[in-house]
Amino acid sequence: MLTPRSTPSRDIRSLDGLWLFALDHEVSETPWTTTLPVTRQAPVPSSYNDVFVDPAIRDHVGVVWYQREIAVPATWRDERIVLRVDAATHRGAVYVGDTLVVEHDGGYTPFEADITDHVEAGTAVRVSIAVDNRLTWETIPPGLVVPGENGRDTQVYRHDFFNYGGLPRSVRLYSTPRQHITDIRVDTAVRDDGVAVVAYTAGLSTEMPVSVTLVDEEGVEVGRSLGSTGEIIVDSPHLWQPGAAYLYDLVVRAEGDSRDEYTLPVGIRTVEVRGQQFLINGEPFYFTGFGKHEDADIRGKGHDNAVMVRDFELLGWIGANSFRTSHYPYAEEWLDYADRHGIVVIDETAAVGLNINMAAGLLGGATQPTFSPETMNDRTRESHAQGIRELIARDANHPSVVMWCIANEPASAEDGVREYFEPLVQLTRELDPSRPVTFANQGAARYDNDLIVDLFDVICLNRYFGWYETTGDLVAAEKALEEELTGWAAHHDKPIIMTEYGVDTLSGLHSVAEVPWTEEYQIAFLEMYHRVFDRIDAVVGEQIWNFADFQTTVGIFRVDGNKKGVFTRDRRPKSVARVLRQRWSDG
Repeated sequence: MLTPRSTPSRDIRSLDGLWLFALDHEVSETPWTTTLPVTRQAPVPSSYNDVFVDPAIRDHVGVVWYQREIAVPATWRDERIVLRVDAATHRGAVYVGDTLVVEHDGGYTPFEADITDHVEAGTAVRVSIAVDNRLTWETIPPGLVVPGENGRDTQVYRHDFFNYGGLPRSVRLYSTPRQHITDIRVDTAVRDDGVAVVAYTAGLSTEMPVSVTLVDEEGVEVGRSLGSTGEIIVDSPHLWQPGAAYLYDLVVRAEGDSRDEYTLPVGIRTVEVRGQQFLINGEPFYFTGFGKHEDADIRGKGHDNAVMVRDFELLGWIGANSFRTSHYPYAEEWLDYADRHGIVVIDETAAVGLNINMAAGLLGGATQPTFSPETMNDRTRESHAQGIRELIARDANHPSVVMWCIANEPASAEDGVREYFEPLVQLTRELDPSRPVTFANQGAARYDNDLIVDLFDVICLNRYFGWYETTGDLVAAEKALEEELTGWAAHHDKPIIMTEYGVDTLSGLHSVAEVPWTEEYQIAFLEMYHRVFDRIDAVVGEQIWNFADFQTTVGIFRVDGNKKGVFTRDRRPKSVARVLRQRWSDG
């Protein structure tokens, strides 16, 4: 699925703005057949939960409806017309007029429908989108709906961030020629003599002649090829580098009844894991940065270019060179921006919460198997596999993406985990042999009892010695952290990235003593971790949890969300930000 772009043969109309918005109990059984009986409007893109003052909307479990009239340009009369939804969290169904045109499961990847036969150029048509935020044992991420009194259900989920719903990303209408390019896949390599090879495959709606040119940033053509599959040789390539992005344009032209043209930005770079090193363009790379969230006040997970650019500006200010898309695929605009600005990305699926007993391990309580016919089962795994397929199909052409992370904190020391994950790792490698594959390991699975680490290329660890364990005792925490990292390095010849470590910190809370929740403790905690990292050669990266404070479900464990951010939710730096800036950029 190609990202919609304006080209000489393609046009786009944004459908972002205000849509009619209703909860499922406010509408008829067939709400798509008529105008929604409400005056309430919701912004798109945005999560709906924090926009309205009614708690029934914020806490709604089930289906909501979005609806608006769209005008189809008269100039598209002989064109193929497509309606694209960049995300519907977590299940979407789209109606054009009275017709269901597409359904999609998974809340963080795009879907679209060819609606040419359902609309007429030069006229308007009603579009209705049903969005269901419910999670079950068979969805990714998983969850459980508990029926309540008076039909008021409760959604239980095992991920520590708020279950925002709605249409958090753009909705667009676009046109292509009837005979058109359906997909483009690019892989780059650099030979020992320094010559680059750009291999491409173009999908076509029907067989037709194809020409491909590669153009540099100065507009100079550096190579060309004919055919839907081929290679372009670049004798003196300008490589895409972390902190020094360089993008060529791959221009694909298909000559059918009319010409279709699509331009794809391409970065030439290589990624390799060699022993306990992570190499980009043959050079050792050390990750600095964060696990993040798509999270902001009012908008929830709604994409906002201003927030995105501000976050990238703060990443640059603090000296970070990377981030992980924890814990789901981010809006593709994030990857486009990272491509253009040389930021390295670990790209993660929405498979978070595959660990039923993690809370029991922290807080006590009964345990049950994570992987079983009654919990995470074969249908869960197929949903997970589809999420991997869609992630790689969308993101494989982004040079900023250097590794696939296919799960966060699964129960990787429990029975059944290997049977669950082995086919998923194999699938990921089949879909993209060019990138390493990892998962983020949770502390119950150590170097001597993790059952799946050998399937992966890079060890990613989430550890909280000094917070959830040995709380407040940084001397004991330092000893425990070094012992564990030394164990991983000794037992597994793989690079190690600490993908989560951090403490909840209340901005403005200070103390002479370094006690939990104070800004002083956050500084001491991170400095201790960094001392340990610097003593272990196998550690090739540090990504703090979290970039910014973010919203979670309510409860005594969280006060207005998770406060582990180096920045507050409104992007103000805590004291530790300048300490990190000095470590990462000598700023």
